[in-house]
Amino acid sequence: MSDVDLALRSTRVITPEGTRAATVTVSAGTITAVLPYDTEVPAGARLADVGDHALLPGLVDTHVHVNDPGRTEWEGFWTATRAAAAGGITTLVDMPLNSLPPTTTAEHLRIKRDVARDKAHVDVGFWGGALPGNVGDLRPLHDAGVFGFKAFLSPSGVDEFPHLDQEQLARSLAEITGFGGLLIVHAEDPSHLAAAPRHGGPRYADFLASRPRDAEDTAIAALIAQARRLDARVHVLHLSSGDALPLIRAARAEGVRITVETCPHYLTLTAEEVPDGASEFKCCPPIREAANQDLLWEALADGTVDCVVTDHSPCTADLKTGDFATAWGGISGLQLSLSAVWTGARGRGHTLEDVVRWMSARPAALVGLDARKGAIAPGRDADFAVFAPEETFTVDPAGLQHRNRVTAYAGRTLHGVVRSTWLRGERIAADGEFTPPKGRLLDRP
Repeated sequence: MSDVDLALRSTRVITPEGTRAATVTVSAGTITAVLPYDTEVPAGARLADVGDHALLPGLVDTHVHVNDPGRTEWEGFWTATRAAAAGGITTLVDMPLNSLPPTTTAEHLRIKRDVARDKAHVDVGFWGGALPGNVGDLRPLHDAGVFGFKAFLSPSGVDEFPHLDQEQLARSLAEITGFGGLLIVHAEDPSHLAAAPRHGGPRYADFLASRPRDAEDTAIAALIAQARRLDARVHVLHLSSGDALPLIRAARAEGVRITVETCPHYLTLTAEEVPDGASEFKCCPPIREAANQDLLWEALADGTVDCVVTDHSPCTADLKTGDFATAWGGISGLQLSLSAVWTGARGRGHTLEDVVRWMSARPAALVGLDARKGAIAPGRDADFAVFAPEETFTVDPAGLQHRNRVTAYAGRTLHGVVRSTWLRGERIAADGEFTPPKGRLLDRP
């Protein structure tokens, strides 16, 4: 242990084997051992004793819209990654749309990486995009290091990122499967959306009726059929419909390679409580009723839903109009995701170990980073969140780090305070203070 340069000590270290009092040793940014609590600290090593605060592996958020370059007034790498660090997130993967240009060619990826390189407070990877007509760009993007490819099955909301019809989906998925890639899908069926009641104005109930559960269910069924036919690996983004869960369970039972995520807002906010005109709650698919939320929690508990990620999708405040038809759809949740999920989880009898599995270990595995991220274990990066799970705070938008401080959580009291965040053995955020950017740009392993 002569090369140990840091030891972190806590009475509650969340490890893959469970929670225990331990001393975690670090050398050159990598965890070297998880030792008994009272282990003597090696000479020359710095001790960081966090007492009874929980020591969690840094969270991994695989669904973030940074919007940079091109819509940097909506967000940006500097502000998004500061918000991530403030929330205990040490790795994020950026979505390919809402930036200009979108990440749909290897050249566009190079542009985005150049913008992000000196602004990242946490580690950042990138998704590519699958669009009509860009099948020839998919392998070059894969070879350039993207973690997979995002596709929409219904309009995305931005003209430069059109959705795939079923024939285009089949072509893109066949190409991606040919080189062992992953397709991640916004699954809402456009015909069901078109047949739903039209909406306009401030009533949330009208907006909810315009994005019915059967739009998700039908799109997911079609995706499962394509994945089954091609033996493809697919991932359902931001699941909100509990009605789709039996389809997913049945597909997995027959060997279809499908994984699923949901988001903090679907687990902690309900349609019944959304005030009319409060478009900070608008997202697609929408926040649904409390009974539907119960189904999502049950699916997390039984493993049908693999992970919880934010779908952080901010915009300028003026785009959050009081009309649900015209307001931008997206929830800004990076900084608050851990506390929001923990607030919901503890009330349902779940543990911090569960939350770490949903928000760190499984997202890391989804993108193939589980050799380095997602656990406090030897050989992993020394990425940590120091978390006070019993403490509470009331959300004040003025204290948020994302660029436009609009949030659906304003005024809510949440359990769990992130006291500090560490990246490769260096404390990068604590008590509202941040170091200069130390994040790295990540390629698919």
